Amino acid sequence: MATPPDSTGPGSPPIRVTIQHPFLSHYRVPVFRELAARPGIKLLVVYGDTPGMPNVEPDGFAGRFETIEMKSLMGRSLLWVGSQIRYATKKNTDVLILTWNVRYLSLIPALIRARLTGVRTILWGHGYSKTETGLRSLYRRWVARLGSALLLYNHTSAAQFREFGWPADRVYVGLNSLDQTPMREASEAWADAPQKLEDFRIEKGFDQGPTILFVSRFDPENRLDLLVEAVAKLTEKYPHLQALIVGKGDDERQRLEELGESLGVRDRIRFLGAIYGEEKLAPYFLFSDVFCYPANIGLSILHAFGYGLPVVTSDHIAGQNPEIEALRPGENGLLYRHGDADSLAEALDQIFSDKDAARRMSEQALATVDNLFNIDTMVNGIEDSIRGRGSA
Repeated sequence: MATPPDSTGPGSPPIRVTIQHPFLSHYRVPVFRELAARPGIKLLVVYGDTPGMPNVEPDGFAGRFETIEMKSLMGRSLLWVGSQIRYATKKNTDVLILTWNVRYLSLIPALIRARLTGVRTILWGHGYSKTETGLRSLYRRWVARLGSALLLYNHTSAAQFREFGWPADRVYVGLNSLDQTPMREASEAWADAPQKLEDFRIEKGFDQGPTILFVSRFDPENRLDLLVEAVAKLTEKYPHLQALIVGKGDDERQRLEELGESLGVRDRIRFLGAIYGEEKLAPYFLFSDVFCYPANIGLSILHAFGYGLPVVTSDHIAGQNPEIEALRPGENGLLYRHGDADSLAEALDQIFSDKDAARRMSEQALATVDNLFNIDTMVNGIEDSIRGRGSA
């Protein structure tokens, strides 16, 4: 197995690092830019195209677009990423970070070629799929044995792989994070004009509250129906309660509107459509009382924490995404019993009725992204995996 490269000695050449990524999203750009700025690292990001996921331009690092091919095998749609194999040689790179997706037919050949040519390989991903069977999970772990190291999105997954028998020095964590700079700048801009924020709130008709916020795609897995039901259970106690729903998805919106109508709370559920850009989103975060993402939460938890909003979501942790590790129940948010609208209503009511607790949660939400779930911490973990130092 390839040993970690070293660029720490005087006059040592930089470590050539190639990251193969399924697409180049806007939230990954700050991560790659920071990694490229680390001394002794020469970074290339090779990215493909994923349906429904628009690419952005590389900024602050070298990037190259290469098409991902769709293949069919025994009726299953699989992927072929030629760049995985092409860069798996010392001629092109010292360290190859590969997307850990077992639907990539090219993954095993790339790992084998890298091992034969002395390239250090790092498999980067969740380490699990919420829908995979036991057999597929075993296959995922077998494929991982061909790599030099694993790079996981949270400590929970890292601990599981150590329990599976992986040596600690082959398991790394790069806490999946968002660049908080845009949220912080937008918050400060509105804080400098408090009357403007209050005028905006009054103009939009959100001046009484309390106010619940959701920002994301309208996906049935996110269980917004439970939020609508919870609102119906709270309107007697909070007659001016409003749930602000930011996002798009016509079919799901129609279903939710019909549910709200049947429960008599259609006017309490405000569908605001898709809103892009932190400057436009910021006021909704800043005057809301809580961010509610009933199930399947991911990076949205860190988006809300960036504005100091407590988060309420499901206690079915296995059904959440890795970023759920950022939530500490009772400190920066609350969990409710999965699938139980009464429990969700109780959690929301707890935040509305206990202003001191809500304030403490807000402070801890900001502290979570300031001190732990941020770009520096994430890139530290990635760099450690590249250099083979430390472990999860």
